[in-house]
Amino acid sequence: MRPSDSKVKLSRRIGIPLTRKASKSMERKPGAPGMHRSRFGRKLSDYGKQLLEKQRLRYQYNLNDRKLRNYYLKASGKSGNTTDNLIQAIESRLDALVLRAGLAPTIYAARQLVTHGHIKVNTRRVTIASYNVKPGDTISVKDKSRSMDLIRNAVKDAEDVPYLAVDREQLTAAYTRLPEIEEVPVVAEIAVVVEYYSK
Repeated sequence: MRPSDSKVKLSRRIGIPLTRKASKSMERKPGAPGMHRSRFGRKLSDYGKQLLEKQRLRYQYNLNDRKLRNYYLKASGKSGNTTDNLIQAIESRLDALVLRAGLAPTIYAARQLVTHGHIKVNTRRVTIASYNVKPGDTISVKDKSRSMDLIRNAVKDAEDVPYLAVDREQLTAAYTRLPEIEEVPVVAEIAVVVEYYSK
């Protein structure tokens, strides 16, 4: 994503809020940006639908096209359902699980916390946002970072997901298992994204 892209404009373009500010803005001004805000009221072509769902997925995880395609290629090369494999691979990213654990308010903040060295996996500090967390691993906040307002405020508003065992007092989260697709709080039709890449 280009740094100049406005999160509010992006949110309105794909029809889902990516930040709290975007959520408030979309309540006031529903629809796509621009003079003719009718994008989500008109019928999309099959390709248009696939493209929209792909954009929704990648922006919710703050991924570029190349990274998302690489996740698809790995998912399609594994045994089992490609749709399940894809969402499980992306959801197992460290920045995604930091967000799901309620340690950050947005995926952008989660990535920043990781890259700035505030997050540990098991007992080791990890600064790679795309780090693949495995079931059985524990995510925690570095001791010196536990008093950060950004983290403390995010924890208050967090919602639980069934594949993370979160201790909000200790600011830790155990990744207990790979998620089922319906458990992941992402607004996108993953099967349609797979159709887009399978052409």
